[in-house]
Amino acid sequence: MCMENSLYKIRQLDELSEKATIIHNVHSLAKVVTTITYLIIVVSFGKYEISRLIPLILYPMILMILADIKIILIIKRLLVVLPFVICIGIFNPLLDHTSMLIIGNIDISGGWISFISILIKCVLTVAASLILIATTGINKIALSLRLLKVPKLFVVEFLLTYRYITVLIEEVSRITRAYSVRSHMKKGIRFKDCGCLVGQLLIKTVDRAERIYTSMCCRGFERDYDIGNNLKMKSNDYVYIAIWIMFFIIIRFVNIPKLLCLIIIGVN
Repeated sequence: MCMENSLYKIRQLDELSEKATIIHNVHSLAKVVTTITYLIIVVSFGKYEISRLIPLILYPMILMILADIKIILIIKRLLVVLPFVICIGIFNPLLDHTSMLIIGNIDISGGWISFISILIKCVLTVAASLILIATTGINKIALSLRLLKVPKLFVVEFLLTYRYITVLIEEVSRITRAYSVRSHMKKGIRFKDCGCLVGQLLIKTVDRAERIYTSMCCRGFERDYDIGNNLKMKSNDYVYIAIWIMFFIIIRFVNIPKLLCLIIIGVN
């Protein structure tokens, strides 16, 4: 059931890309360029600059509102990634004991601040990537990468990998379902059976991949991928890029939270 749910979540993003909202109608190249710029800006901040990351939340929030994407859909997919990020960043508080902030009697070290910074960056970058897929579609993203002169081989591998994920999940679902039936519907997989199941999965996926590649070659596949027509960008698309990049640059070089605090203090 879990595998079917994962498969549904992947396909749901592709289905969302077929909507006709303001964001969906923006040229795919404009959205890809904007998202790449956003990712670069997010990771460019220092590990202690938590407050300066906060204004960047506006980008995914505005896109979700304009694209009519429910925030719960993004949150569910973020929860899948967060455990891995936590495992990576949890060692920061153990390694960095430098005192950076004192709240009351609580001394907060630089390790905890950098750990929170990693979590925020992860949420922002993954959310932006998911929104890009949900508003553009994987084929249009690939087309935009080709327009950005990304090597054809990389784009083809990117597309095939994304498509093959669903095939892999289907194979895992079949194996786990068969195991469940033969084990009289017992929950979970016994540890001693994991090696056997992984081996079966490897054999099945390799065999499935060969059959898929053979069928692709029979249909004329020549290490290229038809990713659609190259539609020209309109003036609205250039305005979209300009507005967002200007917004990102302002946030990167102007400390917005500090400026707002100074304004509030000055008013009072």
